[in-house]
Amino acid sequence: MPTAQAAPPGDKDVTAVLFEWRFGSVARECTDRLGPAGYGYVQVSPPQEHIQGGQWWTSYQPVSYKIAGRLGDRAAFKNMVDTCHAAGVKVVADAVINHMAAGDGTGTGGTSYTKYAYPELYSGADMDDCRSHINNYGDRGNVQNCELVGLADLDTGEEYVRGRIAAYLNDLLSLGVDGFRVDAAKHMPAGDLANIKSRLSNPGVYWKQEAIHGAGEAVSPSEYLGNGDVQEFRYARDLKRVFQNENLAYLKNYGEGWGYMESGKSAVFVDNHDTERGGDTLSYRNGADYTLANIFMLAWPYGSPDVHSGYEYTDRDAGPPNGGTVNACWQDGWKCQHAWPEIESMVALRNTARGQSVTNWWDDGGDRIAFGRGTKAYVAINHESAGLTRTFQTSLPAGDYCDVQSDRTVSVNGSGQFTATLPAQTALALHINARSC
Repeated sequence: MPTAQAAPPGDKDVTAVLFEWRFGSVARECTDRLGPAGYGYVQVSPPQEHIQGGQWWTSYQPVSYKIAGRLGDRAAFKNMVDTCHAAGVKVVADAVINHMAAGDGTGTGGTSYTKYAYPELYSGADMDDCRSHINNYGDRGNVQNCELVGLADLDTGEEYVRGRIAAYLNDLLSLGVDGFRVDAAKHMPAGDLANIKSRLSNPGVYWKQEAIHGAGEAVSPSEYLGNGDVQEFRYARDLKRVFQNENLAYLKNYGEGWGYMESGKSAVFVDNHDTERGGDTLSYRNGADYTLANIFMLAWPYGSPDVHSGYEYTDRDAGPPNGGTVNACWQDGWKCQHAWPEIESMVALRNTARGQSVTNWWDDGGDRIAFGRGTKAYVAINHESAGLTRTFQTSLPAGDYCDVQSDRTVSVNGSGQFTATLPAQTALALHINARSC
């Protein structure tokens, strides 16, 4: 079996997570924005048939493995993959393989089901024996064999179940999918996932596992590193605390220095669809804290970043506007964080700085920091209520640069220095592939 794929393959490791976007809208965004901006990946919401209902979480209650959810049919999915590939963007699918739907009814693709009985797919014999809710995260068996919020828990230790899940993922691979976000990975033994992955047509496929860190819990996210990447939830939670209540100066050794998993196998984010609703991370409602945290994430070399792109909501359960159709960014409630100029402009900087270590760190002991990425890029962040004017020391070649945050020209002298003013709650970002505005 090939070695597990660590950071996403290729030289572009930023993923735009287009949460609950219809596949036709994703395709257009790959062409119009994601490809040109330098995003390496787009992550789409679960494509399989699911229970009916307007809430976003219906996507996470599978009824069958047909591509027949609210976001588009098989043809639309295939067209999206092909279109994104033509734009130079790879596709990650959110794979819901821990469980099946709760309740009874008819799915989005017309499949009738009852809890524990999904025609031509699974029956009660394919479920774990524990038929009660998970209620003890200190007990491995409870976490991995009982029901996550009452959803029918698949017995991923069973040969038949492993084969059906692998067949679903292989079907997506046959349509050109480049990788998977494995939903609820912590609720499946790492060995079961390794077995399923070994059955894929490309066993080395990019694999990003959702395993949420919990202090003192029986199941540790690091158990899953042998299979591929693991999402490092502590990164996002700690960024919220630092940006809201502590000093950005503390970020000087952010990443492994804080006890996180190894950089090359960690997927990081400022927020995702769960955490923005749960409040354990920053979200679009946090203004400059959120924007600057995304700028920091994209400038800092630890992990492979996901940029969450969702929609406004007051009801946490509310599904996507227009059933997932995005007519244009910033309309109908679509937030399009991936397209915010402050965030989008950092993707090319990250690609340019790839492989360069952090250099020329500066901080004021508080909420103003600056650092370079070798000879390729330099970023300063002023997370204070007053402007900052100073002379910064970089390792950049002399010459003019465009500050991609403000679209102003900055001149670096022969000693690698420049003088600039950063207004309150803004950043400055220079890289060698943006020399003129």
